[in-house]
Amino acid sequence: MSRLVDLNADVGESFGAWSLGDDARLVALLTSVNVACGFHAGDPLTIQRTLGLARDHDLGIGAHPGFPDLQGFGRRVLEATPEQVYADVLYQISAVSGMARTAGVALRHVKAHGALSTRAWTHAPTAVAIAQAVRDYDRALPLVVLPATLLETEARALGVPVVLETFPERAYLRDGRLAPRALAGSSIHDPHEAARRAVMLVTEGRIEAIDGGYFECRTDTLCIHGDNPNAVEIARAVRAALEASGVTIAPFSVPETA
Repeated sequence: MSRLVDLNADVGESFGAWSLGDDARLVALLTSVNVACGFHAGDPLTIQRTLGLARDHDLGIGAHPGFPDLQGFGRRVLEATPEQVYADVLYQISAVSGMARTAGVALRHVKAHGALSTRAWTHAPTAVAIAQAVRDYDRALPLVVLPATLLETEARALGVPVVLETFPERAYLRDGRLAPRALAGSSIHDPHEAARRAVMLVTEGRIEAIDGGYFECRTDTLCIHGDNPNAVEIARAVRAALEASGVTIAPFSVPETA
């Protein structure tokens, strides 16, 4: 399996006087970031500061669009039409990309957040709307997706470059979906366990499923959730374990447009 992997995190998720995560410490351990676009979290000043932080650490920068759900942190499914999803995603990509340009950096990828992403795993109209918004903004812009989902399938069908992402600090079901957060054991907070899982995902191409057996997949990038209370410790442990296993931590290669 792969001996090179990207390490990313969801960042910029503070809003106004409300602070979430320890981005200043976390980014030093990463190669890419996904910047909240202001719909599920973030605001213009937070986006600007986060982009500057990512630029100063020479990280690959992605837009992290979500449902317009600040109260629920974008983790509640909204019954939005495909037209609404398309417009919302395009708007969010445009906002972060424009602010990135003024910071002297370019947008490198897009990754859907929370319920917007999980909805697109099994709901084709949502998956198509997300992928079409990315394609219409920039045909060469990669979409970071969970393997074996409709979002991957529909993105590939539209010719959107795809980067496959897995999560060492989230439990999996046998079919490749992340275990629902309401399920006991769905989130991993032990840095050593997250590190073990990261090594298995990258070097063996599989991970134990919470409902038995294994989920087999390829990993181009590993994600650490910035809102995990142990995010910094997990990222540090994951990085150390991967390097000890001979894995190189580096930004993912941008796939060619189909």
